[in-house]
Amino acid sequence: QDGGQDTSFRWQCVDQPIGKLLFRRFLEGAPEFAAAGALWSEIEAFEQCEDTEREASANRLRSRFFTPGGSEHCGFLSATATAPPTG
Repeated sequence: QDGGQDTSFRWQCVDQPIGKLLFRRFLEGAPEFAAAGALWSEIEAFEQCEDTEREASANRLRSRFFTPGGSEHCGFLSATATAPPTG
């Protein structure tokens, strides 16, 4: 029983500052998860960038994390998640 508290990943590791910090440190400290931690940081930076910088930032994200052979390719992501945008 969770006592009526939200125990979702989002609440614990995204919405709660201490949970977010601890989870990020976990990702950064485990070599097999380091790319996931870096991707998370870069996506947060992308969300904050100016509209004029978004296309260049998105291209850097794509080549670094989503493209096989990229410097920190995240092969665990689904094909749908890494598909180029349409439209």
